[in-house]
Amino acid sequence: MLRNASGRARRIGAWLLLTALAGPLLAGCASRPGPEALTAVETTAPGAKEHVILVASSRARDPRPGVFYSGERTPALSFARVDISVPPTHKPGMIEWPKQGTPNPATDMVVREAVYRDTEAQFSADLKAELARRAPGDRDVFIFVHGYNTLYSEALYRLTQMKEDSKSPAVPVLFTWASRGETTDYVYDNNSATAARDRLEETIRLVFASGAEEVNILAHSMGNWVTVEALRQIKISGHNVPLQRLGNIILAAPDIDVDVFKSQLKRLGKPPKPFIVIVSHDDKALAFSDFIAGDKPRLGAYKSDSDLVELGAVVVDMTSVKGLDDFNHGKFAQLAEMAPELRGMIMRAQSGRQASTVEVAGIQFFGLDQLRLANGASARRTAATAPTATSAPATVADEAGGDAVVDTSVQVVRAGTVPE
Repeated sequence: MLRNASGRARRIGAWLLLTALAGPLLAGCASRPGPEALTAVETTAPGAKEHVILVASSRARDPRPGVFYSGERTPALSFARVDISVPPTHKPGMIEWPKQGTPNPATDMVVREAVYRDTEAQFSADLKAELARRAPGDRDVFIFVHGYNTLYSEALYRLTQMKEDSKSPAVPVLFTWASRGETTDYVYDNNSATAARDRLEETIRLVFASGAEEVNILAHSMGNWVTVEALRQIKISGHNVPLQRLGNIILAAPDIDVDVFKSQLKRLGKPPKPFIVIVSHDDKALAFSDFIAGDKPRLGAYKSDSDLVELGAVVVDMTSVKGLDDFNHGKFAQLAEMAPELRGMIMRAQSGRQASTVEVAGIQFFGLDQLRLANGASARRTAATAPTATSAPATVADEAGGDAVVDTSVQVVRAGTVPE
């Protein structure tokens, strides 16, 4: 009886904490997009950059103008193509939400055109067409899987921001699952994420079937649960994807129980390239998730970087970086501007010319020698991208060594994100 009473008290306490957090969290997101955020705008602006985002979704379609997808679930994949422009005034790490009324492409991110695709064949045709527009060696795909409490429009604009800031030629694909975008719907979102595992597996297989030279995946928060589970399913199915074309798997602020992650890794086995895990020990959203999970640490806030390295991960610790959101849960998006430097760092690590531990602009990298061990599996990509990577600014020492290398001269994370 005492145990049951304790459990009930914890659940009541968690609900009260969630209710208390809902106010400040939503207040901190006052700039969230409105109900017409995806209304297409015909006007253009000089200097605006345009991007094509391909979408695969387990959300239900929403008939309301400017919404496109709701937070409800659907049993089958839905597809879309969205053309978005980024204003010439864009600041790295930021999303310039469309203003209510008439969005201005000179100052706002705006949708230029958005259309549903009804079949896998139409989605695949769009993807192949986008890949064909790129030169050999650049025909890669970047899949983004968003997290909890995320509207479709928020996920779409976040991927657009990362695409613009990174300057990556990869084709951006958004996998969006049925999050209701409400703080109090944590359990609903968690169940939606679990229900979306098969749909993400389908999406990953479609992307590989498109002929992409390399497929990279970035998951955020609860989206990591969907992603790791989908990869686990692919592994145990006996019909694996072409591992030589599997690029980086980046787990940003993962909302996964550390013990669960360890068990997932045992089933997955060692991937061709190590998982890149982005952590921040001051992530308040994950602290809340930790609380309602019975004080079990979440992977994205885990304080033992060395433990994760022993599991075979490369750890990117952003604890010392000032976040753009009050909950320090979205720091991963600030790394997009650093993409050229990161590519150079990875190249040097693969060739054995990089220290295992590095610090750049307050961001700590641990376990880079894991990339060196995976170099054989990525030799083709190393040769294909070497000219680009070596032309990137040198941000760290080129000599390998056991001690940390610190480069405080590189100001790669702007918009006030590095503490004074």
